[in-house]
Amino acid sequence: MKNVLIINGHPDKESFNYALSAAYRNGASKTGVTLSQINIAELDFDPNLKFGYRKRTELEPDLVHAIDKIKEADHIVWFFPMWWYSLPALMKGFIDRTFLPGITYLPLADKPLPEKLLKGKSARLIITADTPKWYDFLIMKRPAIHQFKKGTLQFCGIDPVKTTYIAPIKNSTSDFRKEWLNRVASLGKGIK
Repeated sequence: MKNVLIINGHPDKESFNYALSAAYRNGASKTGVTLSQINIAELDFDPNLKFGYRKRTELEPDLVHAIDKIKEADHIVWFFPMWWYSLPALMKGFIDRTFLPGITYLPLADKPLPEKLLKGKSARLIITADTPKWYDFLIMKRPAIHQFKKGTLQFCGIDPVKTTYIAPIKNSTSDFRKEWLNRVASLGKGIK
């Protein structure tokens, strides 16, 4: 049995991201996996990494619990909107406060790259955007995907990381949204 963790990084509980995460959860619930979920907007924590890595800021109980869920998970599914070709500020703050030295990676004095403490896990990014996929790929070179996939998740050992890019959301039809809800539910059903 696999432990699947759903992390929703959208700050608005009425967003399409919440509908998508519910569809995924519904699909995955039919597979026999163990499911848990973190809605970052519901956590009580300071998203500011006040001292950088010079000094550890005490972790709030919600972050300690979130870190435990991340460590227990075999597969992590991230839902978030791409804003300004990046992650929402609250989600970035969550990552800054939880993906820390000694927790998700371990710096090594004699090596340029750290020990990856999250090896053996996989992930899927389900990103919503207003930017058409071709523009994000050809013109912008997928900055949010590269930064989060390579610069955070794979840096800490999570691999493979697959991406589902849903766009454009702005002015999308109800048929477009229903189709994506069905596709994301199917992704959940595909977890084994």
